[in-house]
Amino acid sequence: MSLIKMCVPCHFGLESVLAYEIKKVGGENLVTTDGKITFEGSFDTLAKANLWISTGERVLIELGSFTAKSFEQLFDEVIKLPLEDYMGKTDAFPVKGYSLNSQLHSVPDCQRIIKKAFVKRLERVYGISYFEETGEKRQIQFSILKDKVSVYLDTSGVGLHKRGYRRNSNAAPIKETLAAGIIDLGRVRADSQVYDPMCGSGTFLIEAAYKALKVAPGLRRSFAAQRWEQIPQKVWQNARAEAMDMIDRQGSFAAFGFDIDDMAVELTRDNAKKAGVGSKLTVKQQDILKFTQPEKGIIFCNPPYGERMLEIKEAEELYKKLGERLSPSKERPCYIISPHEEFEKFFGKKADKKRKLYNGMIKCNLYMYFK
Repeated sequence: MSLIKMCVPCHFGLESVLAYEIKKVGGENLVTTDGKITFEGSFDTLAKANLWISTGERVLIELGSFTAKSFEQLFDEVIKLPLEDYMGKTDAFPVKGYSLNSQLHSVPDCQRIIKKAFVKRLERVYGISYFEETGEKRQIQFSILKDKVSVYLDTSGVGLHKRGYRRNSNAAPIKETLAAGIIDLGRVRADSQVYDPMCGSGTFLIEAAYKALKVAPGLRRSFAAQRWEQIPQKVWQNARAEAMDMIDRQGSFAAFGFDIDDMAVELTRDNAKKAGVGSKLTVKQQDILKFTQPEKGIIFCNPPYGERMLEIKEAEELYKKLGERLSPSKERPCYIISPHEEFEKFFGKKADKKRKLYNGMIKCNLYMYFK
């Protein structure tokens, strides 16, 4: 088969980190736009992308992209797309998506037209007029932005942030894909020492361990396309075997987590055990006022925002306490994510660099201290 065109959406601000990951799994001809990267590759690339990409949300096959300003145009373009390359006569193909700033603003109508066009195409291909849709699901997604339509097939199923280790979380968790991106920006290595003085459910620590140990984040879960007969099982078996061989437990990496809530401490330990990295984490109950920054080590922190867990004034007091306990330097870099526009004022130190990110729908800054 010729190269497949794929697309991986990501958090705004993590495109450069995601591009590096895509290149590592063999992606070619990358095109980066806000919040997503398209690229080309083989089935092997597709399987590796699902297993290894830590900062993207899902791996999509791009069936086609075109301009449509009417439902007639939408139908005429969708009917040209080769859906049959990836599905059989009995497979299900539900449609979902969104439309922004486009003449085709009714999402339900767009869903109906896209479904109708694919049904008509498959009727011609298979010579049948009724589709049971009792087989494996091929989730069709579409995006319409300023009349530019893109139609995709989702190969991941459950979003890639679902690694399989965090079945429980605290009240304000950071998404695994966002945490992984911040870990990448912090340049965690096999011999790094990582600390989180407000560890919550342990996401930063676990993602850091995965990075240091070269553990593929998707190794403990399955993907929708594994059940597609069009992709040989050998592709997935080889990708998993290679990922297992890549794991490196010889480094001196260690992670240390602290939280004032003893339930968060137990949660972190439980999640780390599920993730298979429990032996690399040391977690204890401790107030931030008792935290002592080590001589060397990388700090990652997602302090409470105020919008979710604490009143804003209480959050500001917490930032002050954090600033009293942390003294960032080249040997002791700190990466702190916060939505507070005046975080630096309360923390007491101006960041060496800031990067705009989104934690869910919350606009944040990653305050980076590394000099």
